[in-house]
Amino acid sequence: MDEYLREYEAATVDPDDRRRRRRLVASIGIAGLSLVTLGTLTTGALFSDSQDLGANAFTTGTVVIGTTPATALFTVNNMAPGDVVGKPLTVSNTGTLALRYATTATATDVDGKALRGQLQFSVYSNVAAAACNAGNTTGGTVLYGPAAIGASSGIFGDPAQGQQAGDRTLLASGSETLCFVASLPLSTGNAFQAATTTATFTFDAEQTANNP
Repeated sequence: MDEYLREYEAATVDPDDRRRRRRLVASIGIAGLSLVTLGTLTTGALFSDSQDLGANAFTTGTVVIGTTPATALFTVNNMAPGDVVGKPLTVSNTGTLALRYATTATATDVDGKALRGQLQFSVYSNVAAAACNAGNTTGGTVLYGPAAIGASSGIFGDPAQGQQAGDRTLLASGSETLCFVASLPLSTGNAFQAATTTATFTFDAEQTANNP
C-alpha cells in the first residue's frame, strides 16, 4: 500500500511544478550568495581618525656685512712726502649667520699724474683704534702692503665662493677692527704735486655654513 501511494504521488507531480521549484531553489541560493558578499564588503568599516601637525615654520638667515665708517675712511688734503695717516675701520656682521669676507680695492687716476701708483697702503689686524689713529701699528698683523692700489687690487682674501687664503670670518653679531694706513714715500718727486686719486674698498661677504 505504501509503495502504491509513493508511486501515485510521484506520478501526480506536474513537470512545470518541478521547474518552478528548481528556479525557486536557485533564486534562494543566489540571494544567499548576495548576502554573504554584502557581509564581506561591510566588514571593512572600522573606526578611524586623523591628526594634522600644522604650523611647521621655516625662516632663512641673513648675511649682512657693514663698516664703520660706511664711507670716506680717508679724506687727506695737502699730503706731503713722508706723511703717514692711519684710520681704524670696524667691520661688523649684523646678520644672523656666520660669514667670511674678502676685500678688494680700486684707485682712480683722473688727472693722469699716477698718484695711485705712488701712494702706499697697508692694512693690519690686532691694532687698537687709538694706536691706529697715531699711525702706530706695532704688534699688528699685516694683511696687506705696504703696496700701491691699482685699477683693481686684491687687499686680502678672495671674493670667489668658498674659503680662500686670506679670507676673514665673523660670527653672527660679531665685529673686528682693522687699521688702514696710507703713506706717501719721501721719495715722491715734484711730478706728483697737486695730484689727486680716490680709492674705493669693497668688502664681499658670504655665508660659511655649508660653504667649505
